[in-house]
Amino acid sequence: MIELNVKGMMCGGCAGTVEKAIKRVDADAAVTVDLASGKVRVETRADARTLGEAIEAAGYEVAA
Repeated sequence: MIELNVKGMMCGGCAGTVEKAIKRVDADAAVTVDLASGKVRVETRADARTLGEAIEAAGYEVAA
């Protein structure tokens, strides 16, 4: 499992955008978004760097 801290998510629409960005990298990924904490947990075959780049390309910041 990969856990990422994503800044800038404010609503369900934001969570959906982040999930779609991840699904473009790995369509079979299981994604859980916690808006309150800003954490995104992903069960995937992709690596964290690739997921982070996809999320940033969607307009959000991935913090270390």
